[in-house]
Amino acid sequence: MQLLQQKIREEGRVLSNEVLKVDSFLNHQIDPQLMQEIGLEFVRRFESKEITKIVTLESSGIAPSVMTALQLQVPVVFARKRKSLTLKDDVYVSEVYSFTKQEKNEIAMSKNYVTADDHVLIIDDFLANGEAAFGLIDLVNQAGAVISGIGIVIEKSFQPGGDRLRETGLQVEALARIASLENGEVSFL
Repeated sequence: MQLLQQKIREEGRVLSNEVLKVDSFLNHQIDPQLMQEIGLEFVRRFESKEITKIVTLESSGIAPSVMTALQLQVPVVFARKRKSLTLKDDVYVSEVYSFTKQEKNEIAMSKNYVTADDHVLIIDDFLANGEAAFGLIDLVNQAGAVISGIGIVIEKSFQPGGDRLRETGLQVEALARIASLENGEVSFL
């Protein structure tokens, strides 16, 4: 997606050979026009799939998920990273390791919102090692729902997550695939 690549080039900051900071438009401050275009692109890429729900992880996956859901006219369900007083019973739980934060977290999703009748599109902001995506897959599988595909805003293709996800046979669509962050430069596939 050219618009997204341009935004990454202009506003993304390479912090190391493995970390790209995009907090000016994706995961701290949000560019709503860009998110709208991202939503339209996900709809285009998954147009042949039945989708009744979108599942994401709080918080950075919410904006692209909502914009996609708006076009599809389906609800968004987000898994929470921390236990909530109001989300303690009847939940699906999975454990994920955060590459960025270097810690394990439990993620939880209410059993009330995703069921075996659903066809789910999973959306996430970043794909590095695939831990978050596999945690979301686990939650959806616990619900007995069908996974229609996985949409990723930015994939760091030099890390193993994309290959691991594609080996599952699921349709995985990344809107910007980064080949390298070497020497402080973003190179796309």
